[in-house]
Amino acid sequence: MNQMAASNEERRVHRVLVARARKLSAPLVEGIASVGPVSSRREVHPSLGQFLAKLIVSQQLSARAARNIWKRAMFESGNARMELPAFTECRPDVVRHCGVSMNKVRALQSIRAAEMEGLLEEVQGKDLDLPSRISSLLGIRGVGPWTCDMTLIFYFHMPDIWPEGDTAVQRTFSKLIGRRSPTRTAQQFSPHRSSLALVMWHIADAAP
Repeated sequence: MNQMAASNEERRVHRVLVARARKLSAPLVEGIASVGPVSSRREVHPSLGQFLAKLIVSQQLSARAARNIWKRAMFESGNARMELPAFTECRPDVVRHCGVSMNKVRALQSIRAAEMEGLLEEVQGKDLDLPSRISSLLGIRGVGPWTCDMTLIFYFHMPDIWPEGDTAVQRTFSKLIGRRSPTRTAQQFSPHRSSLALVMWHIADAAP
């Protein structure tokens, strides 16, 4: 992120990450410093349902493949805004034709059902505590721990989420600190573990 574009809070968090990294390893300090301040607010999502649908479609796929599937689904459905019903109100064979597996189709239908029943609105409740929000998300078919963590970081913008199930984050952080199990070490960056994870993604994306 451009230093000039970063908010005061993002710059403050960046300084905290660098300071704590100095107690661990020089490569980690260098990596965090090279990325600069980060933010999870890169994209505006019309609804929680659509955000979850995009995550489900993109699981275990490259970003390019996921975008192509999304575009094909947009074309097949005739839905220019690519809202969630475009997936779930079509016949399963139409969605499958776009490149979506049957398991993902069922997950998309479950997300749509949760949206129609008002469950997703409850998940977004301002007074809902973190354990309850996690429990509600994991109660939706197809929403596992990784999808839940991504939702907490990129949709709800929660500051202290460490995605243990994300290979890129774990591998990158482990390499920089020289340890195989980085979760306990990541606790030293609380309550800014989401920002630490964002930095790891930036570093992983920049790697050859």
